[in-house]
Amino acid sequence: MLKSFFPILTWGRRYDRQTLGSDLVAAVIVTIMLIPQSLAYALLAGLPPEVGLYASILPLVAYAIFGTSSALAVGPVAVVSLMTAAAIGRLAAQGTADYTSAAIVLALLSGGMLALMGLFRLGFIANFLSHPVISGFITASGIIIATSQIGGLLGIKSDGHAMPELLASIFANIGHINYYTLGIGLLSLALLLWIRLDLRNWLERFGLGKGVAKVIVRSGPVFVIFLTMALSVAFDLDGKGVALVGDVPQGLPVLAVPHFSLDLVEALALPALIISIVGFVESVSVAQTLAAKRRERIEPNQELIALGAANIAAGIGGGYPVTGGFARSVVNFDAGAATPAAGAFTAIGIAGATLLLTPFLAVLPKATLSATIVIAVLTLVDFGMLKRAWSYSRTDFAAVAVTIAGTLLLGVEVGIVLGVGTSILVFLYRSSKPHAAIVGRVPGTEHYRNVKRHAVETIPGILSIRVDESLYFANARYLEDLIYGQVASNPEVTDVVLMCSAINAIDMSALESLESIRLQLSDMGVRLHLSEVKGPVMDRLIGTEFLDRLEGRVHLSQHHAMQAATASRQDNEPPEAALAAKL
Repeated sequence: MLKSFFPILTWGRRYDRQTLGSDLVAAVIVTIMLIPQSLAYALLAGLPPEVGLYASILPLVAYAIFGTSSALAVGPVAVVSLMTAAAIGRLAAQGTADYTSAAIVLALLSGGMLALMGLFRLGFIANFLSHPVISGFITASGIIIATSQIGGLLGIKSDGHAMPELLASIFANIGHINYYTLGIGLLSLALLLWIRLDLRNWLERFGLGKGVAKVIVRSGPVFVIFLTMALSVAFDLDGKGVALVGDVPQGLPVLAVPHFSLDLVEALALPALIISIVGFVESVSVAQTLAAKRRERIEPNQELIALGAANIAAGIGGGYPVTGGFARSVVNFDAGAATPAAGAFTAIGIAGATLLLTPFLAVLPKATLSATIVIAVLTLVDFGMLKRAWSYSRTDFAAVAVTIAGTLLLGVEVGIVLGVGTSILVFLYRSSKPHAAIVGRVPGTEHYRNVKRHAVETIPGILSIRVDESLYFANARYLEDLIYGQVASNPEVTDVVLMCSAINAIDMSALESLESIRLQLSDMGVRLHLSEVKGPVMDRLIGTEFLDRLEGRVHLSQHHAMQAATASRQDNEPPEAALAAKL
């Protein structure tokens, strides 16, 4: 029991010097990458930069204790930062103590919800976020995030959490561009883009090994930060109107839980739930992808507990909501992280940076952090999903399009709700009209296939039909209309055989519809048979009035059903009603 709740007790027992070395190397690389990201994502969330660092310390330790992924790197991420800003932006003004307190409360609420979901094994809730919806949401969020940083790159004010508001604020202030800020922003963008796309090849051409080149590339954003800080001092950019990070408190966060009101909890409950589910889906997707490469296994419900503990730790440590990040997790994986301890070592590195480096960050231009965010979110935007969805499924395309449009026009919370709602409606629409086929026997076999797709043999007077969907309230009436229409159009039919091989469940509404079908067919002098009924479905049917009154039989296979119905027609046998005869 303890090992299931504390995976550290499992991997910690086999921890050795070689594993320690791998984890330390990965921690150094991820720490270098995480410092600029933490600062940038905190500003994206509308919070002081040090809050990003605080959110990268205790959560990593908490995940190391409770997490099941050896490579997942937890911390601030772009999408959750944007959602945090959207959630608390309507409750308090940025830069105020109330705003920071609301972010901390949001982390605590999200952590509590995730932990409870894990304890009650509710990880399946995340399945309501389909892949097209998540892809559309992340793409739209990436566009909003990149657009929100245009103001920082131009040195003008921009605000809003949806495209209409953002674009309106940008155009309203476009005449106040600070060209020194623009220069720093463009220089940072160009350098970061070059580092990401070409620096590694350039270094390898000069004879550096792949491992060394990879470390330098990962460290690239830190070099850009040092360069722009030097330019800031050399050219007195502060005096030229360039926005700088300013004084960052030196030292570790004070562990505390802020005072909060019931009204604040009520206002943040729904955003916290949405952030929890979105964060969990993003995190578990990354963790499963990386685990598969090592033939490892993660436990989704335990991951809920781990992410819950990480967010609670973020709240207690003065941070804001966190989750597993794709980019840093891949870096962690590529760097050789062997256990979750790599995250704990990364936390030590971030804590060291918080103690030693924060005094130097005062001269860092915010435009550099804006450029860091823009480059980081480029990988989030996937317009190819629209093309793939359109070519494969129009209904999936509708879900993606609604999610993207809703997120861009109305904001992240409304967008994800619209996406989930559209996915559920698409599911209900599809299952309300299940695929059904008239089937016949493939010559020389006992297999039955769709008459429209295969050259098969049919028997006049016997309707052999297969339904490829579980029967429930949304499609029960559709089945009634389908069978009644087929029988009404063919007066010769004396037997209907319903092939149930694809039916995994029958709810009460569907059972009532089956009884209605039986009565309609009986009034028309037609017997209803069932074939290939699955065990769990048969367990529920046994003892029901429907089965007691069924004029036909329940047959083991479709072939046996067709043989029995044919013999019955030839012998003109009366319908059998006894349950023993049917089974």
